Amino acid sequence: MAKGIRDKVAILGMGCSKFGERWNDNAEDLMVESFSEALKDAGIEKDQIEAAWFSTAIEEQHVGKSGIPLAMALRLPYIPVTRVENYCASGSEAFRGAVYAVASGAADIALALGVEKLKDTGYGGLPQRSRGGLNDMYWSNMSAPGSFAQLASAYQAKHRVSKQDLKQAMAHISVKSHDNGAKNPKAHLRKPITEEQVLNAPMIAEPLGLFDCCGVSDGSACAIVTTPDIAAALGKKDLITVKALQLAVSNGTEVQHNSWDGSYFMTTRAASKRAYQEAGIEKPRTAIDLLEVHDCFSVTELVTMEDLYISPEGEAINDVRNGFYDSDGKVPCQIDGGLKCFGHPIGASGLRMLYEIYLQMQGRAGDRQTAHDPVFGLTHNLGGFPHQNVCSVVIVGQQGA
Repeated sequence: MAKGIRDKVAILGMGCSKFGERWNDNAEDLMVESFSEALKDAGIEKDQIEAAWFSTAIEEQHVGKSGIPLAMALRLPYIPVTRVENYCASGSEAFRGAVYAVASGAADIALALGVEKLKDTGYGGLPQRSRGGLNDMYWSNMSAPGSFAQLASAYQAKHRVSKQDLKQAMAHISVKSHDNGAKNPKAHLRKPITEEQVLNAPMIAEPLGLFDCCGVSDGSACAIVTTPDIAAALGKKDLITVKALQLAVSNGTEVQHNSWDGSYFMTTRAASKRAYQEAGIEKPRTAIDLLEVHDCFSVTELVTMEDLYISPEGEAINDVRNGFYDSDGKVPCQIDGGLKCFGHPIGASGLRMLYEIYLQMQGRAGDRQTAHDPVFGLTHNLGGFPHQNVCSVVIVGQQGA
């Protein structure tokens, strides 16, 4: 029986572009920016990379349908390049491809890179796609804020939470993330906000206000991975290794009968359970030291704390308001500012999350460095809507942990 990939793959280097309104740069510029940092961090030559995975979700906007744009932008040496997409979890999907290639022995050194250039579309949110057939049915009369507002309402009803308590917890999440993002030179939004600002902001989809929603941004992030033995031979010390990598995809249960009450993510619960088993973690609340989760909306972060089994069911509101997930709390979450402050260039977000965990574990996060000396870090990347989505959970940690 397969036992997973625990400690079979080490992160050799990572890079991340500045996220924001990058009007003067194209997607290729952003790719080069993140890759250059990763290559320097890895301490290798480009021709040592044997395979690459390239994530971008809105291929119509800038880069086409294959891996060719990545190979051309980076002048890769005629190696295999695979383009992947898995909605908003596309960046984690690229990382999965590179990690599995190394773990299987198919490549000694592999690259994962994600990019998205959304500001150039002129659209206020994520671009709508209409290709006929099932896709028209999927997008009809649906918006992301509206769908996640329904998640908030379902959570509120199930746990008998007052609207005011829910809004205050979501406001705390947004304030916390903006406080963290203000310390991050690569974040898009770098201004602290107050709880009063959040609660009095324009309503987008009740109960989600303006500051409960992440923005649209341009950006790229990159990872280079190899085996621990090769990393050590290259002189790398204090290795960060992959402890677990799990993906769960909705199968229709959420929308085809009433066994799901709409208050949580079935995929997150499935992926996180398998990830903890793969990593050998029995008590995630005490074992996980650092979190980067898919906070497309503040309620998503709130619900995810329970779906990852960090907070007991119905208790995330109390943990949030008590500072459990603050930068100086027991399990800091979004210590780089999260999607709230980076925005969400779809193909890059999953790798951007991992970039922060990687820096924190190496003590290289600058002004936002946690004092926790983290051993295990987790990233959670979610694509789609509450009722139909894909979820990736990645756990990384210190070698030997």
